Amino acid sequence: MPQTRMEHSVQTGTLADILDRILDKGVVIAGDVTVCLVGVELLNIRLRLLICSVDKAMEMGINWWQNDPTLSSQAADSAEQNRALQQRLDRLERILNPAPAPEPQA
Repeated sequence: MPQTRMEHSVQTGTLADILDRILDKGVVIAGDVTVCLVGVELLNIRLRLLICSVDKAMEMGINWWQNDPTLSSQAADSAEQNRALQQRLDRLERILNPAPAPEPQA
């Protein structure tokens, strides 16, 4: 009696294939959670998860990591420069607009 062989059509992909597809298409997960009590913000959680190639992210117009001081040394340098400039501006404003002298009491 001849044996009948059963074949299954199952498409399998290696982890590398799956990762390549994800990086090519991209996956973005974003969310914000804010907890307020009587109009006072107590907690703010911002979640941004992007899984794609950098080229794909730039193509989608996503480049927030370039301006985040915790992720970019250039952004950290810019934040430090902004802080120093703000301090200089505050000093100049105090020099140009000194606090008025208190009026003498009679």
